[in-house]
Amino acid sequence: MCDRAVWAAQIEALSATHEVVVPHYGTLDSLAGMAERVLREAPPGPLAVAGHSMGGRIAFEMWARAPQRIERLALLDTSYHPLPAGAEGERERAGRYALLEIARSQGLRTMAREWALGMVHADHLGTPLFEAVLDMFERSSVAAFAAQIEALLARRDAEPLLATVSVPTLVLCGRDDAWSPPSRHEFMHERIAGSSLAVIERCGHMSPMEEPAAVTAALRDWLARPVRG
Repeated sequence: MCDRAVWAAQIEALSATHEVVVPHYGTLDSLAGMAERVLREAPPGPLAVAGHSMGGRIAFEMWARAPQRIERLALLDTSYHPLPAGAEGERERAGRYALLEIARSQGLRTMAREWALGMVHADHLGTPLFEAVLDMFERSSVAAFAAQIEALLARRDAEPLLATVSVPTLVLCGRDDAWSPPSRHEFMHERIAGSSLAVIERCGHMSPMEEPAAVTAALRDWLARPVRG
């Protein structure tokens, strides 16, 4: 449901030195299909892949399919775990479908307001940044939201991939990200050899928007790291 607005500050800061491409997934309903679209449409040559939230899941799918095309990897406010088994998984499924019902019956902005209450740091509630998140969701569609729910519910267990990552990797999240907490990013960092970990203070799930300067600085450092021989 996110678009270029998530990366606006980073696009402005990095475009002078890098070609920045933000994919659009439309109504694709599988993470594999999204990854294949990016690999098909991305510029040729080595890619520096930065994935935020669902995008991190897509980055894992890209690595699984074409590691030779990926020169470096950044995983922001994301995770590796599959849909949990049993009651925990059913709670997640029910929660996602409840949001979809709100989107269908009351509109995307109302749904986004419910969703974003737990996704940004409390300091941002009711601010222009919070409204920008709602604007972004409202620019999408219920069909895209439904498709992305199905993609996320069917997500792979990416833990086995962590030890295979052999490129410069940044693992980053907000300290107060309740959906993808620091503990999960610490887990990824410990298992991806040579990775760097950045935890952004006073920041929730939407780190590139909430703390753009800190995220941009971390991405600059990541892009400057030498590729392993």
